[in-house]
Amino acid sequence: MEAKSFINGEWISSDREVIEMKSPYSGEVIGKQFLATKADVEDALASTYAAKKEIAKISSYDRAKILKKAAALMEREKERFAKLISLELGKPLKNTLDEVARSIETLELSGEEAKRLTGETLPGDASERGAKAIASTFRVPVGVVAAITPFNAPLNLVCHKVGPSFAAGNSTILKPAPQTALIATEFLKLLLEAGLPETAVNMVLGGVEAGQQIVKDDRVNIISFTGGTIASKNICEIAGMKKVLLELGGNASTIVHEDADLARAADICAKTGFSNSGQSCISVQRVYVHRAVVDEFAERLKAEIQKLKVGDPLLPDTDVGTLVHENSALRIEQWIEEAIKEGATLLTGGKRNGASVEPTLLLNPSKTSNVVCQEVFGPIVGLIPYDTIEEAIEQTNDSSFGLQAGIFTNKMDVAYQVAHALEVGGVVINGSSNFRLDHWPYGGVKNSGIGREGPRYAIEDMTETKMIVLRLPE
Repeated sequence: MEAKSFINGEWISSDREVIEMKSPYSGEVIGKQFLATKADVEDALASTYAAKKEIAKISSYDRAKILKKAAALMEREKERFAKLISLELGKPLKNTLDEVARSIETLELSGEEAKRLTGETLPGDASERGAKAIASTFRVPVGVVAAITPFNAPLNLVCHKVGPSFAAGNSTILKPAPQTALIATEFLKLLLEAGLPETAVNMVLGGVEAGQQIVKDDRVNIISFTGGTIASKNICEIAGMKKVLLELGGNASTIVHEDADLARAADICAKTGFSNSGQSCISVQRVYVHRAVVDEFAERLKAEIQKLKVGDPLLPDTDVGTLVHENSALRIEQWIEEAIKEGATLLTGGKRNGASVEPTLLLNPSKTSNVVCQEVFGPIVGLIPYDTIEEAIEQTNDSSFGLQAGIFTNKMDVAYQVAHALEVGGVVINGSSNFRLDHWPYGGVKNSGIGREGPRYAIEDMTETKMIVLRLPE
């Protein structure tokens, strides 16, 4: 298989640097990637900018039709796309099948929202000077959207950027994660088959330098980035006068109160703490458990974790595959060892094999340890006892991140006390932090980002409000 840049309607491969792409599970070579040159990125920027008026002229009906056809084509390719993601990423097939299903939904939602670019009329006579005036507002495309996407949900997160951008009438320059360029290539081929104009999306393959070249360019109107805090700060430093949308990381907290359904909470935390080996921005990481039930919950969660099957991501019954590469697994292994040295108790897991790390449960890690303070982005869950709900709220908020959180309780007053007090973008009651539907507004506060994803909300950010005023004769 080959991953190539797509620039001005052409797939680019000749005389380019080539890197092998390997499965993180088996280590076998599964394809090759042709990296874009600096000149290629410039050509892609020029093509995207030149196309913006052409794309803006496409009717809402036609944009919706193309996106919905793409969704139908993806339904046909569901198993092939899922297997490719599993090969590239080491993500279990049951998770990648779910990701493809969500991607189909995201494209469908984007198509629906293409028809909802509505405005309003505003009477002038609300002002003494406006008795003979009326204003109308319209949503118009911003022009050029730069979409920079990560590896952990390599199909759906591309859909969450390209879908709304095209639905809003913008042209897009896409730079997918280097680790998952094959699925990005196949997705772009599918969009073209669905009728996407060849100049609507230019895609460049590469690393940090390619991304920086895009971000700096004044022809770009909006940067939509999903990734880490360090990269986002670099983007903000070099972007200049343009809108920046950031969907960043987290170290998500889930609270298990003394009255919670412990069996349900343990089942959900096990499944959502270790899906995709914990490589999710909202993966369950810190679990604050009331001291009265911490021993029982720890045993229940340990038992649920030990039921998870670790192994070949292409097998249908595998629950936990690998991390994206061995370096990530080595970091996770080091963080586990550090947490234990600092006083945490290892309840289960902790062993590494290549790019795979066993689902790991730690009891009472230090509040200053990496597994509590930083984003783990790996298969580690830490249990931390608390005595009062105010203490759980305070410790959850004691973080530079604020993406999502969960609370398990049967007391509605406690649930709403927590939901209103937590400094996060979303709170799930009687669920873990790791729950998202693609039509909901998704995003965080603090170092977890700026703006919201979800086609409706992304389109709001990817359009401008234009006002037209009619002054009537006296």
